[in-house]
Amino acid sequence: MNKGSSPVVAKQRQSAKTRIVLADDHPLLRKALKDILAKEADIEIVGEAGDGKEAVRLATEMLPDMVIMDISMPNMDGLEATQQIKTTCPNVAVLVLTVHTDDECILEILQAGAAGYIIKSAFGDEVVQAVRSVVTGEMVLSPAIGQRLLKQAARYPTKPVLLEAGEKLSARELEILKLTARGMSNKDTAQALGIKLRTVKGHLADIFSKLRVASRTEAVIAGLRTGFLSMDDIQ
Repeated sequence: MNKGSSPVVAKQRQSAKTRIVLADDHPLLRKALKDILAKEADIEIVGEAGDGKEAVRLATEMLPDMVIMDISMPNMDGLEATQQIKTTCPNVAVLVLTVHTDDECILEILQAGAAGYIIKSAFGDEVVQAVRSVVTGEMVLSPAIGQRLLKQAARYPTKPVLLEAGEKLSARELEILKLTARGMSNKDTAQALGIKLRTVKGHLADIFSKLRVASRTEAVIAGLRTGFLSMDDIQ
């Protein structure tokens, strides 16, 4: 850890459960989410925030595994809150729960570091599955809108990711990144390449480290913006 780094970033996860902070300015929605998620033995709600500033504070102090984040909130919106959380606590995943479906809005928050998004009309099993998908490193994007978002990401001005001297994506890592861009799960990728699931996970961890990202979604966007992926790779 760098001398200037916050000590909270290095704190290790203590619980086998997925620890979640809920951030939404509607108390009834937070209660509904809490009721759904609290039924799951592997999920624990550790905090609730009614605005973006509170979400950042709780994420920084409690270091949950995940924040489920609304976009439209008072004091600080979900976009800025996500940016601050990912800067201060890069290992805290952000899953966006929103009513917004426009490409630009969703792309902005994905580029800020969110691991994925779900629409507020999705409840019950869909929310639980989205949480578990983020935990296991899967992309939480519906295929149709995901394709549009990735294509739009490729048109944005490039922000190069400078790899350390001698550090490059290997041929195998590029293969896995391309399959990830097509929406394939870790299991499907392992089967397609004839390798073990833990090998895929290890390669993804190396890809994330080299591209300085924390999720498959971020990795694909970074891959498009830096030239590791082409538009043909996401067809």
